[in-house]
Amino acid sequence: MNVPQLRFKEFSGEWEVKKLNEITSYADYRGKTPEKSDTGVFLVTAKNVRFGHIDYEASKEYIPVENYEEVMRRGKPLIGDVLITTEAPLGNVASVDREDIALAQRVIKLRGKKGLMQNSFLKFYLLSERFQKNLFEKATGGTVKGIKGSLLHKMNLQFPAVLEQTKIASFLTAVDEKITQLTQKGDLLARYKKGLMQQIFSQQLRFKDDDGREFPEWEEKSLGEIATNHYQGINTTADKVQYENIGFPIIQAKHITNEFLDFYDAKKVSELEYYRYKEKYNPKKYDLLISNIGTLGKIVLVNDNIDFLIAWNIFKVTLNLAICDPQYVTHYLKQISHAGYFESIKTGNATKFINKSEMLAINIIFPTISEQTKIANFLTALDGKISHNLKPT
Repeated sequence: MNVPQLRFKEFSGEWEVKKLNEITSYADYRGKTPEKSDTGVFLVTAKNVRFGHIDYEASKEYIPVENYEEVMRRGKPLIGDVLITTEAPLGNVASVDREDIALAQRVIKLRGKKGLMQNSFLKFYLLSERFQKNLFEKATGGTVKGIKGSLLHKMNLQFPAVLEQTKIASFLTAVDEKITQLTQKGDLLARYKKGLMQQIFSQQLRFKDDDGREFPEWEEKSLGEIATNHYQGINTTADKVQYENIGFPIIQAKHITNEFLDFYDAKKVSELEYYRYKEKYNPKKYDLLISNIGTLGKIVLVNDNIDFLIAWNIFKVTLNLAICDPQYVTHYLKQISHAGYFESIKTGNATKFINKSEMLAINIIFPTISEQTKIANFLTALDGKISHNLKPT
């Protein structure tokens, strides 16, 4: 029976089951990539669709005003319409909160049919664990998962009458408001962490060992001294790398600017090309990725073995794990990056960069590996609290 286990007491009876295309009208904007411009109509891409809302800071792209009618010929957005991403990332959902926007490829617009589906309920349903699990089961692809519109539209949804939908949506909206308050708390935690890091790395705050004793004095080592190897990414132009529609992603600096791996719109290479470059340019678990050309000082620690390659504007460093904790090194480098260190050693004219020798000469202050691990665990746990508040699901 299609009856939820948890329900408002004034409602009873079974929920209906219909396909998504039976209860919504939709517009799929996949096709030719629209012409971009420096100003104009804001283009909502898959990067902007996040956690139930449109994040206008996550990506800022525009299309010319004169192209708007053509780009949106399949249907203009109205406030309350629901957006869902079909690839890179898959399954992110948002409500439209303004009409002066355009929608990019990999974004599908849904609008509940009157008398059948309420838009706010639809948004929360698409965000639900049940729907997301079903969505990913139907998705295809390796590192980058995606779903065809034809499959998405045929997915079944269970739903009650509009009156119950409205009550559920109102309740969940109130929960969202609470989450917003927690997000603000997360911002405060982030500022608190920044202050703590300054005190820790200046040694104003020191940890003690498990027996309560002082740790030894810190040393200073260069990044080159703690690395077992290092490579600049593939020069895709000089190597005449051939890209494919499907295959293994090759990421650039823009894919780590948020300080996590983001495979959105990454170009792909064939399996043959991937294995040609894998040994040198496929980062392994605990490798550091640092952007040092164009975008400077964005740092990601690779936390798992994943099949992808790095391009020319990423510097990969493999650390000597016998003498350093990779999480500690990551936190330290992020600290000096946020303080402007990487900007201070840049060179170049049109394109700013940091050359390899400057990268390897970066000095890092080092406690013993035991104290490194204590510091890293403390800061990583604080990151978890911040993430819990900043990224509700």
